[in-house]
Amino acid sequence: MIESMTWAQAIILGIVQGLTEFLPVSSSGHLRIVSEVFFGDDAGASFTAVTQLGTEAAVLLYFARDIGRIVMAWFRGLRDATQRGLDYRIGWYVIIATIPIGVFGFVFKDAIRTAARNLWLISAMLIVFAIVIALAEHFGPKQRPIEQLTTRDGLAMGFAQCLALVPGVSRSGATASAGLFLGLTREAAVRFSFLLAIPAVTASGLFSLPDAFEPAGEGLSASGAQIAVATLIAFVIGYAAIAWLLKFVVNHSLYWFVGYRIILGLVVMGLLAGGVVSAT
Repeated sequence: MIESMTWAQAIILGIVQGLTEFLPVSSSGHLRIVSEVFFGDDAGASFTAVTQLGTEAAVLLYFARDIGRIVMAWFRGLRDATQRGLDYRIGWYVIIATIPIGVFGFVFKDAIRTAARNLWLISAMLIVFAIVIALAEHFGPKQRPIEQLTTRDGLAMGFAQCLALVPGVSRSGATASAGLFLGLTREAAVRFSFLLAIPAVTASGLFSLPDAFEPAGEGLSASGAQIAVATLIAFVIGYAAIAWLLKFVVNHSLYWFVGYRIILGLVVMGLLAGGVVSAT
């Protein structure tokens, strides 16, 4: 049975999306957990994807100068081989690295909207990828700046991004961890992670827009106004979160998020085991 989303739910979920999209804690996992624990239902994968358009708009605004420079450099490089510098290469890296998630997202779209939203799986992924992030922090050399980014780095981070199709993994956590394992600095890994997310998340949000208004099966159905407000809230809070995270990673490790992920994962497992919340 499909229930109508309330304004309070839409506002809260918009705040959660904005706060968690860019942190390595999984925004989709948090939206699933919050909607189930506090509202007793699932906001749905489509609602999640559409509200991500707000946070991606924040990325576009925050990195507008960088994005404009990269796009212009990419077009110049296509016409003139002597103009193929770092920005031209980054443009290609983003394009190439987006292909894997486009393929996997299309092939597994039904599973992503159903089986992958099981809270047992989400809580397990929170814990498993907390360990992955910790290992990346510990073993990653963290010596190479973004100027040394290569095609191999872009592809590896692109495939890592595919893991974020499963709620609980975290797009930024997976891609940044891959970057750290490859020897990139935290700032370089996180910055490229933001750029890499733009085409994939934007395409996913636009593709899911019709389903967000009329979700299939169980879940919460949001009105157009509610989705618009939630997306706007996600944009405003997401913009602030980007600025904070980029400053944070310069002088702090990602270990700060590891403990939080493990605690949250264990708490959700406890609620599931106690029958307080439903896994599906």
